[in-house]
Amino acid sequence: MSKHRVLTEFGMGTSLRRQDYTQAARRGLQDALWHNSINMAELFGFPKEVMLIDVQIAVQQPAQVDVDALLDIFPYGQPTINVTHGGLDVPRPDGNPTVIANVAINVSFDMEPA
Repeated sequence: MSKHRVLTEFGMGTSLRRQDYTQAARRGLQDALWHNSINMAELFGFPKEVMLIDVQIAVQQPAQVDVDALLDIFPYGQPTINVTHGGLDVPRPDGNPTVIANVAINVSFDMEPA
């Protein structure tokens, strides 16, 4: 068996005033997940628990994202979260930036090639 990606979703989240990189990432994950109904497990006849969920989060300060605090967003599956440099800090007149996180979610299964 080998890992085969079956779905990619994208999202964006912000922290407007608190410069909370974890909250911006959480909102980006919710944006990607909440606007979609991911029925891939049922489509392929797998239990939802075996979904392999690879998450990429991009923010300007990756070390400020608490990855463990994001895991509870996923009601099932096996999430792996990787945070990298990216996203955007938008300057504000008060000197504190608005934080933008970009998120990509890939859903895969271990299955035989077609």
